[in-house]
Amino acid sequence: QVQLAESGGGSVPAGGSLRLSCAASGYTASPYYSGWFRQAPGKEREGVAAIRTADRSTWYADSVKGRFTISRDNAKNTLYLQMNSLSPEDTAMYYCAADWRRGRPWFGFRTADFGYWGQGTQVNVSS
Repeated sequence: QVQLAESGGGSVPAGGSLRLSCAASGYTASPYYSGWFRQAPGKEREGVAAIRTADRSTWYADSVKGRFTISRDNAKNTLYLQMNSLSPEDTAMYYCAADWRRGRPWFGFRTADFGYWGQGTQVNVSS
């Protein structure tokens, strides 16, 4: 059974940085797509960044472009999100997501396209 475990969340002041990690277990192959979503209180879950393992294509939400970087270490089956220049608007629960179905084109940050989710890690950015 696949499990995704996030870590690295915490509280930082505005302008600070955090690096989130997501370790996958229960399946040796790397996912076809993996990504990060976030959900702030009272708001819908939104996509932040995603990566396609085969060609390392990446996608970012406009709000994080230039500040966040997604990457993965296939040998460790671990996904990362480097977050720089954090602002209070980045405060949310961050979720790791992954899917192993191969060959699908990228249709955008659709939660239904990711079959596996972690429990989330909280990021708080103070002003």
